[in-house]
Amino acid sequence: MEILNQKKIVVIQTAFLGDAVLTLPMLEILAKNNPNAIIDVVAIPTNSEIFLASPFVHEVIIYDKRNVHKGIRALFVFAKELRNKNYDVVIAPHRSLRSSLLVLFSGIEESIGYTNASLSIVYKHCVEYQYDLHEAARNISLVSDHAKEGYSKFLPKVNFDDAAKKKIDDFLFTVDQSKKLVAISPGSIWFTKRYPKEHFISICRALLQKNYLILVIGSGTEFNLNEEIRLTLNAGCINTAGKFSVLETIYLLSKCVLLVTNDSGPTHFGMAADIPVVTIYCSTIPDFGFSPYNGKSSTVSLNDLQCKPCGIHGYEACPLSHFNCGQKLLPVMVLQEIEHLLDL
Repeated sequence: MEILNQKKIVVIQTAFLGDAVLTLPMLEILAKNNPNAIIDVVAIPTNSEIFLASPFVHEVIIYDKRNVHKGIRALFVFAKELRNKNYDVVIAPHRSLRSSLLVLFSGIEESIGYTNASLSIVYKHCVEYQYDLHEAARNISLVSDHAKEGYSKFLPKVNFDDAAKKKIDDFLFTVDQSKKLVAISPGSIWFTKRYPKEHFISICRALLQKNYLILVIGSGTEFNLNEEIRLTLNAGCINTAGKFSVLETIYLLSKCVLLVTNDSGPTHFGMAADIPVVTIYCSTIPDFGFSPYNGKSSTVSLNDLQCKPCGIHGYEACPLSHFNCGQKLLPVMVLQEIEHLLDL
């Protein structure tokens, strides 16, 4: 549905970090269609940085669902706070029961969510969740009737503050500036989304032979995995896991010529940086709607396996114990895409 001429809008997005990034194009369209509106976002603490950096967001309201706002009583109190802000419209891209309850208890008259959201009956307007669309387009469909044909024009946009720029610029001053940078992101919270470490190492070796400098990026929880890769390669590789915030990481990626990543949040960081991205799909597939769409990017996936996809999110272990979707996706297949994008 088309959202036009509204005064105060709140968007509830408390999902994973990658989902938060893919909400940014929707926020941009909201702002363009409602140039005089105040647009606020309800976000979890780990995602607040992304929305604070959006040029289209007025205020980020922290909803700490794991701690301060845990439980139904705290949810009700938080929803009352939303009610007191007198929003004209609430939009919920996140389909969870918790988000629907926030919408219900907030009492905001105009509410928009998906038809397949938990407790979708609470929404005044329900929009079909179209599985054949990209997630960015699905989010845009909540606020515009032109999502399918127009979403690719809207990449996730963030503003970098001076502190983030300085931190990354200072870091880059310490590395070999004669070499072009390639970022590698080998981690994921789901094991079956992680391309095998040994395959990543083979890819890195090939890039080192081409005289690229490799940055192995990730969160602090991925430090050990990244360090194993760095130590195996011995030279020409830097482990940045846990060193930089999300916003700083996106700015760092903007200085790279390529990102190679799993089907995970960094795919969308690469789009926000608008650089070529090669996304590797193990247990999942690009058709789920979370692939890079900036026109410079590509995906690699073995789609002829009978057991694939085994789930939309992934698992802590391969359900069939062989992990063929990762093991049989050979590094040479990924390198072909890399060479195509880098014109090697």
